Amino acid sequence: MKNIQIIDGAKNCSYDIFSSTEEEFHVLFPEPGQDVEFIEDALARVGEVNLGKVMTPIWKRPVKKPEVTGIHGTLFYELLWKKKYYPTKKSGEMIVPFGNEK
Repeated sequence: MKNIQIIDGAKNCSYDIFSSTEEEFHVLFPEPGQDVEFIEDALARVGEVNLGKVMTPIWKRPVKKPEVTGIHGTLFYELLWKKKYYPTKKSGEMIVPFGNEK
């Protein structure tokens, strides 16, 4: 099982973590080493019906933060503006902005 942190555009986002199977994870993060995805890209890639089939069981597997033994992926919702910082969709290759860019 792999843990996915969900970050959405809501002001009250709680950064919840959910457990996924290897197969579910690979649908969301298909490229080698990929650990960042934007829900809009996943929707475009696999379609709404197929993505729903993947996400429905994931939503039923929340993981309490004190029990997390690693975060394997980050899934952004409604935060496409962050995409410019993750051109490779690998958190270790994030582009860090300089100055007061937001």
